[in-house]
Order: sequence, then structure tokens, then C-alpha cells
Amino acid sequence: MTETKLTWIEEELTALRESGLFTHLRIIDSPPGAWMTVDGKKVLNLCTNNYLGLANHPRLVQAAKDALDHYGVGPTAVRTIAGTLAVHRELERKIAEFKHVEDALCVQSGLIANQAAIPPLVGKEDVIFSDRLNHASIIDGARLSRAKIIVYEHCDPVDLETKVKKHLHNYRRGLVVSDGVFSMDGDIAPLDKLYAVAEKYGLLTMVDDAHGEGVLGHGGRGIVDHFGLHGKFDVEIGTFSKAFGVSGGMIAGKKVIVDYMRQKARPFLFSNAVTAADSAACLAAIEVLSESTELVDRLWQNTELFKDGMQQLGFDVGHSVTPITPVMLGDVKLAKEFSRKLFDEGVFAMALGFPTVPQGLARIRVMVSAALSTDDLDFGLEKFAQIGKELGVI
Repeated sequence: MTETKLTWIEEELTALRESGLFTHLRIIDSPPGAWMTVDGKKVLNLCTNNYLGLANHPRLVQAAKDALDHYGVGPTAVRTIAGTLAVHRELERKIAEFKHVEDALCVQSGLIANQAAIPPLVGKEDVIFSDRLNHASIIDGARLSRAKIIVYEHCDPVDLETKVKKHLHNYRRGLVVSDGVFSMDGDIAPLDKLYAVAEKYGLLTMVDDAHGEGVLGHGGRGIVDHFGLHGKFDVEIGTFSKAFGVSGGMIAGKKVIVDYMRQKARPFLFSNAVTAADSAACLAAIEVLSESTELVDRLWQNTELFKDGMQQLGFDVGHSVTPITPVMLGDVKLAKEFSRKLFDEGVFAMALGFPTVPQGLARIRVMVSAALSTDDLDFGLEKFAQIGKELGVI
């Protein structure tokens, strides 16, 4: 009986393997620097989200060690009972100061931040207007809210307004939500135009800035800073797991909303607090970025160098305007073979296929980092050229 009831799982796994969509985990045994040890092999890191090289920055590492000595390994409670440490509140104050918002709330991850923030803002009597390519965590948070979800076309404020005019009158209130930087394509939401529509119709506004913090805006302050929308956008969602190089998430924005989240956000209320070591490292990351724009400037210099090189070689890098560089290949089996051959040549750059990206749009996604030297980038370009010619891509 047990074997029979699990047959469908075996069939699905077989189908994934045959289609080339089965995921194999590579094992990392080093910090995510410019070069990493992956599956026992030293390779150039063009894959992780360590945009600024902060994941193994000495100041962050030392801050985490000091916090371990002071607070121990874990807080052992939810924030609302006995888990709010002094370092949590200091981090929230520094986030708000860095991002020029009224207040901020730290939660366990960026994914959880979306699931924490959306349900308190809208419910089954309300409507969410969501970009077609929004991240899975936004989609999941929207579903948890039980609000009606209406999808507008990607980065299209005209379609957004059309949908708002058609549907908003049927609901109590509405929320416009979008990624800031879209993680698969590297394009940017037209946040100023989305805000104009939202303001015209009295909609709440929320942006997930996971790939914008540490990347866009002055010194990496994010997409709201990039568009000069301080004090206008209601909620900014963020993560510390990418450019900040650590772990954890944030809900930032107007104080009244953040205060409300402290009362209503279920992951905040019912899951253990973020560790002191993670929080202290995040605090150190903000201090590093507040002192200098050097790392952000270097990230953009490296991005320009790599993208120009790839385009000169004849690769299709899509419409990215950020360090996220999709190398468009179309077929998932081709993308995985390309990734495997790169790895054999000493370059770690993973293939992405469905459901992470739509069918027929498989790619190698390169994540440029400030940690990379010019020699590193030249090596990566050389190997892309070699494999691209070998597989008939260029």
C-alpha cells in the first residue's frame, strides 16, 4: 500500500530527470569569495548573491564572533516573549537611518518578510495588484492574505492603471506590490510610475528590494532611494542574505505600519528571533556601507566590464540593467550542459530553468560581485567564449 501511494512521486521525479529539470545540489566548502571550493574543486564564483563581497568581510566576521561571546548561540524565544535582544533594536534603528525611513522590523528572512507583511495589510475583502514576474515569496504572501490577486503586465504602469480602474471599486482597499529588481532578468520596476498610479487611486504601496539593497541608490540604499521616493512608499521589504552577505529580512517604512507589523505579523509573533551573531553581522554591514560607497562603485564597474565583454562575444544578456546578468540560452538541457562545462573549466555559474524561469527561457545567470578582480572577470569571459563556441552558442 505504501509503495502504491508514493508511485506518483517516483513518476514525477523521473519526469524531472528526463526533462533536464531535476535539481542536483553542489556542495560548498569555503566562504563565498571570488574563488570558492565547490564539490572539492576551486572555481571562480559567478553564482552567489554576494554582490559586495561582505559575506566574508573581516568586520562582519568579527562582529558575529563578538556577538556569540556576548549573547550565546540563539535567543531561544520569539521576539514578543523573551527574544528581543539589544542588538535587534540597534539593527532596526540603523536600518531606518540607512534607508531614510521612519522605522524597521527585522524578521528571519526576506522570504518570510513578504509572508509577514502582506496578510496584515489586506484580507479577503481586499485586492492585490501584483507584477506578473513577482518573486515566489510575494506570490505566497499574497495567497496567505486571502485577498483577490490581480496580475498586471510586467513593469507596465499603464496596464496597472487599467486593472485598478476596472477592479478596485469592488473591494475595500488595494495594495500594489512589485519586486524592485527582478532577480531572473535584472531589470528594474518603474517605481516612480507605479507610485503615481497608486497615489492617484489611494492604494497602499509595497516593494521587495531584495536585489536592490546594497546595489541601487546612493551607497546601496535601494530602489526607493534610486527613484527619490523617500517617505512616499509605504513598505519596503528587504533581505540581508544578498548584498549584505548575512541572513535575515526586514520590513521598513512608515512607523505606523511597522508598529502594526509588530502586533500582527505572524512569522514575527510565532517564530524564534534572528540570532545575535547574524544581527551583529548585519549591523556591521550597514556600518561599512554607511562609511563609503567604494564597494558599490566597484560592483558597478565590474558589472559594466563583464556585460560589455559578453555582448562583444555575441552572447544575449537580455534586458538587465543591474549586476544580474542572464546569459540567455533557451533550452534547459543546453543551459545545464553549458553550466557543467563551465564548472569543468573552473567557473561556477548555475543554469536556471522552469519553474524558476518560464519554459523556453533557460539561462546561465551570472551574479557580478565587487569581490572580483579584473583578472577574475577576464578569466570568466575567456571560459564563456570557449564553451560558447564549443556548443555553438556564439
